[in-house]
Amino acid sequence: MPGTILGGRYQVQDKIGTGGMATVYRGLDEVLGRTVAIKTMLPQYAADPSFAARFKQEAQAAAALQSPYIVSVYDWGKDADTYYIVMEYLRGTDLKSGIRKHGALDCKKVAQIGSQIAQALSVAHKHDIIHRDIKPQNIMVQPDGNVKVMDFGIARAKNSHLTQDNSVLGTAHYVSPEQTQGKELGPTTDIYSLGIVMYEAATGQVPFQGDDAISVALKQVNEQPKPPSQLNPAVDPSLESIILKCMQKNPAARFQTADELYRTLRDYLAGRMQSVNSATAMLTAQTTSKIERGAGVKPVTSGTASLPRVERTNRYRGQSATEQAAEEEEARQRRHRRNVVLGVIGALVAICAAAFVVFSALGSRAALKQVPNLIGKTQDEALEIIREEGFEVGDVSPGFSSEYEKGVVFDQNPTATQMAEEGSEINIRVSNGESPVEQVEVPNLSGLTQEEAEKRCEEYGLKGRRGDDQESDVEAGKVCAQDTPAGQMIDRNSTITFHISSGAAPIEVPDVAGQSSDAAEAALVEAGLTVKWDYAHSSSDPEGTVIRTDPTPGTTVEEGHEVTVYVSLGEEPVQTVTVPSVVGWDYSDAYTRLTNLGFVVQPASGSTGSGQVVDQSVWSSAPYGATITLTTQPYYQEPGGGSGTGTGTGTGTGTGTGTGTGTETGEGTGTETDTGQTATP
Repeated sequence: MPGTILGGRYQVQDKIGTGGMATVYRGLDEVLGRTVAIKTMLPQYAADPSFAARFKQEAQAAAALQSPYIVSVYDWGKDADTYYIVMEYLRGTDLKSGIRKHGALDCKKVAQIGSQIAQALSVAHKHDIIHRDIKPQNIMVQPDGNVKVMDFGIARAKNSHLTQDNSVLGTAHYVSPEQTQGKELGPTTDIYSLGIVMYEAATGQVPFQGDDAISVALKQVNEQPKPPSQLNPAVDPSLESIILKCMQKNPAARFQTADELYRTLRDYLAGRMQSVNSATAMLTAQTTSKIERGAGVKPVTSGTASLPRVERTNRYRGQSATEQAAEEEEARQRRHRRNVVLGVIGALVAICAAAFVVFSALGSRAALKQVPNLIGKTQDEALEIIREEGFEVGDVSPGFSSEYEKGVVFDQNPTATQMAEEGSEINIRVSNGESPVEQVEVPNLSGLTQEEAEKRCEEYGLKGRRGDDQESDVEAGKVCAQDTPAGQMIDRNSTITFHISSGAAPIEVPDVAGQSSDAAEAALVEAGLTVKWDYAHSSSDPEGTVIRTDPTPGTTVEEGHEVTVYVSLGEEPVQTVTVPSVVGWDYSDAYTRLTNLGFVVQPASGSTGSGQVVDQSVWSSAPYGATITLTTQPYYQEPGGGSGTGTGTGTGTGTGTGTGTGTETGEGTGTETDTGQTATP
């Protein structure tokens, strides 16, 4: 599930897609801080020991494959009940989607894609690994136009004996005839599937179609494909011959290695058509043995065929010793019959050869004539001379010559010094002018260090030059881009400018204050950040909206950085406190009592803030922090009058109201004398 941490370092994020055996997620390697793809086995398979073993082997096998055209596998493991593989995260689209969107591709582009897939298969085949499921859905086209082969989910090393039923899964539109018939598979199986991929890329459609997987699989065995040029006239004959040789029913008639196919596609891209024609000379097509529904093919749904496969180690499983001996005797007799047939054929060949020698020696000799000299003649002149001299025109092929100008014959076979039978063929080569600068293929430098990139360019006959560094998701210090796309043919000794990654661009924390929590999360995740939640009361922010973030908006951080989002719980609820009665209290005591309860205390208008409390503004209860007004009056004094003066004590006279004039300095007690009233001041 998104948010899960696998192996203590790989954080699962959003789902990318689901396949037949696994689900793929975008993830984050928290140790290296890079985006990865995490492939997890579906739960229904994780509990099956045979599938778990196959999944484990897939990871080990794929991790050993190092090629710029194969998806890199970084790590694999098991976390609780979850098996996972950590792979290179690719940006781009699969080839199937590209063909659906754009239709048939340009011939050069088809050859370039085929060349890169062939290089990927070459690496796998050298590790004794057959992919078994080459199809456009498993070919990722990157933004720079290069491809990577994905999903070795059903690829197994030749020496694997993991499965009990030995069945393999593959999309019926791309499986080879031998896969359909349950025969032993080899590298030519992948070459057949690659031929169909190139067929579809060149025409926009697969060669064999049907209502279900079984009908398509039967056509793979029994029917010949329409030549691609019949579906797309823009397909040139040389590319068509390469595709059709890949798709021969007989594995022996195909290209025998992925390297051989790669070299032929490279010659095609370089314009060396004579080499292409030589490489695509077809073997005689062999009759395919028809199979009927149910004879070795198990019907399934969803366009996928379950195809039987027999391992040598399981040959006699479940048989008795007698049955095994009988089977071995039958096999021995078959070998004997085959040897007899081969012996008869060999004898017939020897007889025919002897007859030919005798026939040649005794007679029927054709007249011998000297071959005319055609060197330096124009093509038309040479053809006319050949016919006039009683010979036949053989192969007329172009070539480069620095000595003879374009259109002039510069080579012939037989030569002018030989004698040849009248009516025999003479082959000539016509100059295309001086040979152009040799063309070489641009290598893929992605992921290499500067030193490695320069060395790779040198190996290809090119010069590597470091350009400006660029921000990229590629690991800092590694090549993230090159000005000339990989796979393109350019002049030898040309300079390839490549760019080194300075690491991913820092991400600026967006301002999400005031947004809902859902909207804020979406904005932060889209920016490449992770979210942590916290909550607080706020009187100014409505409940459920964002108060603030940490780090603050505008701060630059790395991809995947955690941002704490504070969400409002709304205004804090009011606390009510019971107000005690303080009437009759001294003001200072009442003040202390009420402030300790959290109230604000103030004297009423006209009160001095001293003396005895005679009234209060609130009697029952009030919110915490509310203001309470207290009314006070001085303590009681006897009426009196007079006037007097004194220092420390004073005397005076009054009129009975107790008022008078006088001065008093210091503090203390004294007496005041008036007309008959003494009071304590």
